[in-house]
Amino acid sequence: MTNHQHKDSRHKHEHQGHEHGHNHSEHNHSGHSHSHSHSHAPDNLKGLLIALIITGSIMLLEFFGGLVTGSLALLSDSGHMLGDTVSLALSLVAMIFAVKPPSLKNSYGYYRFEIMAALFNGVTLFIIAGFIIWEAYQRFFSPPEVASGTMMIIAAVGLLANLVSAWSLMRKSNVQENINVRSAYLHIVSDALGSVGALLAGLIMKLFSWYIADPIISVLVALLILRGAWGVIKQAFHILMEGTPLNVNTRDVQEALLLIDGVIEVHDLHIWTITSGLDALSGHLLIQDHKDHQRVLQEATSLVEETFGIHHSTLQIENSSMKHKSLKV
Repeated sequence: MTNHQHKDSRHKHEHQGHEHGHNHSEHNHSGHSHSHSHSHAPDNLKGLLIALIITGSIMLLEFFGGLVTGSLALLSDSGHMLGDTVSLALSLVAMIFAVKPPSLKNSYGYYRFEIMAALFNGVTLFIIAGFIIWEAYQRFFSPPEVASGTMMIIAAVGLLANLVSAWSLMRKSNVQENINVRSAYLHIVSDALGSVGALLAGLIMKLFSWYIADPIISVLVALLILRGAWGVIKQAFHILMEGTPLNVNTRDVQEALLLIDGVIEVHDLHIWTITSGLDALSGHLLIQDHKDHQRVLQEATSLVEETFGIHHSTLQIENSSMKHKSLKV
């Protein structure tokens, strides 16, 4: 065998070894993705679809009911439910997009669509709350007479429907971990609050003919909506800005990696969220020259997965012979 052929053979062997390691990492990641989509997506889709049908139906009922009774509480709640119907539809579309496989152009797939949908939902909640407060301000000075009896009946139907929607999402979907589903759930909860507010305002007006109760309670409901919306916006923005997951402490990860035998330094460590329940990590480990690279890599990836729940990790192992320029981030 010529020297040139020997080099080619060795290069091919090294390349195959590199591909083997890379494929092993991909296998773990795809396994995680498989479990992520099949354990949550079908239930989330069903829960969102039920909630969308119910919300859309009640939106129409409250809109026409508000026109008939002259109630701002019902009209504002129907406007709120219009935003909710659109938001639930967007969440549903995002959920469908999220299960599409990654491609060469979108190496992380379409998971981030869910985060963008959650951000949009949070912003629409802010806009709707602002609209309710503005309309209430207009009515403070000359509150119109309202057909409180009819208003209460419609609000009660709306409340019942919202409770069924909320129950459906809680039972069939992952409200706690999936920010997209949680933003949709918050829309439904805020609808329920609107219905409770309309019921309370109707009762006060029925008993005391105190029609200013309608705009006052509408403002209180709007403030509660704003509180929930801010939490969703803040979390979605944090994810889109590649912020560290709220359940992971970067310093803890760094200190744990430094405890691995042979690791001298951990640098350029980044931890971020791709979508709800799917975190990723990358970093460089400087190790002692005589230590086995593969052993350190295996220990590090196992540590990151088992201790911190991060299944998608990319770690570069370096020793004193490896030099690279300082990275910007």
